[in-house]
Amino acid sequence: MKKTTLKIGGMHCASCAINIERSLGEAKGIDSASVNYALAEATIEYDEKVLNEEGLGYLIEVAGYKVLSPEQSNGLGSEHLAHGDMHRTKRLALVAFLLGVPVFILAMFNINFSIDLYGHDLSVWLQAILSTIVVFGVGWGFHRTAIRSALRRRANMDTLVSLGTTVALGFSWWQMFLGGKLYFESAAVIAAFILLGRYFEALSKGRAGEAVAKLLALSAKEAHRLLPDGTVEEVTVEKLVVGDLVLVKPSEKVPTDGLVDNGHSSIDESMLTGESLPVDKGPGDFVYSATINSTGALKMKVTKVGEDTVLSGIARLVKDAQRQKAPIQKLADRVAGVFIPTVIGLAVLTFLVWLVVSGDIGSAFLPAVAVLVVACPCALGLATPTAILVGTGRGASLGILIKSGEALERGRDIDEVLFDKTGTLTEGRPKVTDLFVVEGVERTRLIAVAAGVESMSEHPLARAVVEYAGEQGIALVAVEGVKAMPGQGVVGSVDGHEAVIGKPDFIRQSIIVGSDLDRKIEQLEENGRTVVLVAEGGKLLGLLAVADAPKSGAREAIAELLRMGLESVMVSGDNRRTAEAVARELGISRIEAEVHPDQKAAIVMEHQRAGHKVAFVGDGINDAPALAQADLGVAMGSGTDIAIEVGQIVLVGGGPEKVGEAIMLARLTYRGIRQNLFWAFFYNAVAIPFAALGLLNPMIAAGAMAFSSISVVLNSLRLKRVKL
Repeated sequence: MKKTTLKIGGMHCASCAINIERSLGEAKGIDSASVNYALAEATIEYDEKVLNEEGLGYLIEVAGYKVLSPEQSNGLGSEHLAHGDMHRTKRLALVAFLLGVPVFILAMFNINFSIDLYGHDLSVWLQAILSTIVVFGVGWGFHRTAIRSALRRRANMDTLVSLGTTVALGFSWWQMFLGGKLYFESAAVIAAFILLGRYFEALSKGRAGEAVAKLLALSAKEAHRLLPDGTVEEVTVEKLVVGDLVLVKPSEKVPTDGLVDNGHSSIDESMLTGESLPVDKGPGDFVYSATINSTGALKMKVTKVGEDTVLSGIARLVKDAQRQKAPIQKLADRVAGVFIPTVIGLAVLTFLVWLVVSGDIGSAFLPAVAVLVVACPCALGLATPTAILVGTGRGASLGILIKSGEALERGRDIDEVLFDKTGTLTEGRPKVTDLFVVEGVERTRLIAVAAGVESMSEHPLARAVVEYAGEQGIALVAVEGVKAMPGQGVVGSVDGHEAVIGKPDFIRQSIIVGSDLDRKIEQLEENGRTVVLVAEGGKLLGLLAVADAPKSGAREAIAELLRMGLESVMVSGDNRRTAEAVARELGISRIEAEVHPDQKAAIVMEHQRAGHKVAFVGDGINDAPALAQADLGVAMGSGTDIAIEVGQIVLVGGGPEKVGEAIMLARLTYRGIRQNLFWAFFYNAVAIPFAALGLLNPMIAAGAMAFSSISVVLNSLRLKRVKL
């Protein structure tokens, strides 16, 4: 099976999407078809042995729509093109109003010119002619699509509009020669309002879906490629290939993904991670397309180009999420699928009831037309996808990638968040957290000796001590004859004296440790620190405490989740005392300690069986089973590994503080979907009875129909500004 996505022109409502899905679903060789009305896209899985893309295009065109070419589908204007050429719709709406308003004025104010033409005043002829031009000239697109749908025994919003305007116009021409009441203004103004509504709808949907286009627009256009002879060649980014050396000057955008080959600088990665603080970069560090070089010049080696860059991957992930339908949309789709035939039946029933009650065709005609034009499934079709468009776009700008509409629904009921400890709540590597110097010993000597001895070891604790000395700007002492004592410590010779760094029990074998230092050791170990003592020439210099330090903002993140009504649980492979110490520091009251990686999914299952809706936060690789088992999997990603394969939400940058933002965004987006669906259903539930009872003029009904769709989009757009 092959999967493809096609841009579709000419869709005007949710039932259009349903019609296309049905047409494609009935064809041989098509495994599945999903049409997104808000994006005007069809995602199709088909058998290449039976069909090709030309065949898919033919099926869509037979259904009454058109497939846009790649040239039309690419670029910042693609969303406007996909919704039936926004500028053309604007022109049609303008012409419809220019012709329709005079008809409305002539009819409403009963203006006569006292010029008789074939038995009717010139005013009547102007109303008839202008409204006919509006309905069958400017509004011909309604009838064309309605006819194509009727030939396939289908109905859509254009069917309602075509029926309503044609009946109003035809009945008025008939009444004109019989001497009855005329409704030319209703036909003209209905068409004008619907065209205007579609223009504003396309404009609003363009704003809703602009996140991906803006993301891709951030990319650099040109690069300074370094040639073997040392000269610089100015090239477009598209001409870069893997292995090229590129010069990135201060204040310039990084042209593509790569590794720093030479130089040091700070890079603004806010567009990628949502973090405002620049990140220091040096040789061997990754840099990413569209991030901004703040200070020094860098030479970088290209490692990824084009669609393989992290930026393109993020854009692709967001677009995939926007194409997918949330489960809640299935309800709206089912309703929209039977909605229009039901409305046509209600309109006929309304006409017959009024005809029986009043005995007057004119009195029966207006309510029936009002029922036809007031019933609009557009709002139902827009309710879910526009909220997902805006929600996922807002998330992308914050470094929060929501992979599907389903993730939004899962996020709303979460009441418990399970955190993997290492690399999620903590830095994932040991760091020196505490230092204590024996009286009479210089602090720098303690660090220099400890780091000097440990510099010959590859143990993680040894690296932490050496890194600490580097951070403090302290030079290491020269050490000879280094010998590791497995599980105990390291011994070496400094200036002819024996230097030792190791566990307290190991040091106590040869050196007396005072009671004050013993109390300090006990206190640090109770707080989950690993303590090493340092001695030189048989004299104790002091101690260093090493721990996997909590990430910046981790404690605040846990507190924020608590304010949101979510309980946090830490899952760790550490012994219980160490895990409890880290949990206390972070403000977490519940822990699961001494857990092996293959047990994490079982832990998640236990919490689910206890009645909790669980979110699991992990690094997205070792924690894959737990992320998959959880009700909501949140993967802590990085620029080089977004962990697309696991989790429903991926945090590109930042730390655990983004977990609360991600869940809040999911909640708010889902709330927006529910609000949209409520108002869409409520609008039709109220408007159709009013129209059937004759309490709603067809012109007002047309305006209300257009406003209902626009209001749904505007409600979704509020997600762009809401505080997380």
